[in-house]
Amino acid sequence: MTCREFADFIMAYLSGELSSDVRRDFETHLTRCANCQQYLAGYKHTIDLGRRAFDDDGELPGDVPEDLVKAIMAARRR
Repeated sequence: MTCREFADFIMAYLSGELSSDVRRDFETHLTRCANCQQYLAGYKHTIDLGRRAFDDDGELPGDVPEDLVKAIMAARRR
């Protein structure tokens, strides 16, 4: 597997949709390629940040401008 193929399969890998043969090739490549290891770690981190961005825990830092909050809430309603 090449790095480009790795990148093409990363989403299917994380969602468990790869066939066993492709998954094995993916994981073998991952053990041998430091760049793809970093890419996968960054990809997972980005997904985590995206999920956390949409958590509605209701708490905002005190220094967030009220106008910004109103603009974001208005955009979400559209």
